[in-house]
Amino acid sequence: MSQATLSLSRTRYSLAPWARIVGLTVCALLTLGPVIWTVSTSLRTPAEAFDLPPKLIPTDPSADAYRGVFDQIDVWLLALNSTLVTALIAVGQMITAGLAGYAFARLEFRFKKPLFGLVLATMMVPLQVTIVPVFLVLKSMSLTDTLLGLIIPAFPTAFGTFLMRQYFLGMPKDLGEAAMLDGCGPWRTFRSVYAPLAAPGLAIVGVLAFNYHWNEFFRPLILETSGQNYTLPLGLVSLQGNLGTGSISVVLAGVVLSMIPAVAVFVVGQRPLREGITSAGVNR
Repeated sequence: MSQATLSLSRTRYSLAPWARIVGLTVCALLTLGPVIWTVSTSLRTPAEAFDLPPKLIPTDPSADAYRGVFDQIDVWLLALNSTLVTALIAVGQMITAGLAGYAFARLEFRFKKPLFGLVLATMMVPLQVTIVPVFLVLKSMSLTDTLLGLIIPAFPTAFGTFLMRQYFLGMPKDLGEAAMLDGCGPWRTFRSVYAPLAAPGLAIVGVLAFNYHWNEFFRPLILETSGQNYTLPLGLVSLQGNLGTGSISVVLAGVVLSMIPAVAVFVVGQRPLREGITSAGVNR
């Protein structure tokens, strides 16, 4: 290898870490830019919100917009409804995904492969296609305009089932066989052996379910009619009237308040989420 080629190779490898850092920095700014702008605008006065050229840092930061949110909507009731609905859906999806994933991965029964293919096929059906049949079923059960009507239909999760199936397939079969030799049935084997090992995978399902359903708007819009059953995203719609008066800061203050729980759950669940994704990629 010539000296010029060696020098070029060293330069390329020495620039690689810096290129990655620059690329990641640009991606981080593009991702966090709208969030930073939202927080900044929520701290401005209505007049300053439309300044040209716009300023990233408010000249005179004020929390009046946040007080305006609490004055115009019942934030505590909306947050309570959202927390109850989202937490129960997350727990329900962890249970159903864990049981279904274990069944498809470790149990043998007729039509297992076609049934699993049918489960995966449901991922290609948009929510808008099924909302009318779901609404009619819930109406026949008197569950429309109730929080249960939002919670129960969201328990089955095709993605969670697929994820947990792959997770269980990555675990050694010897563990289950040893438990069965000790007299454990399928349920005891799942509960005592596989479920504890699958905690990181279940954490992935729970965190993703919480973040998705916390921000869900379409289903509550269709299924809920009374304000006492509104979730937070649905309740924030009433703040859009402020856009007509130029009080965009109030609208964005409501958006910031709605982001806090989802960000907190993601930060707390970041470690098991990372461990679960890493473990799911390990082959048997």
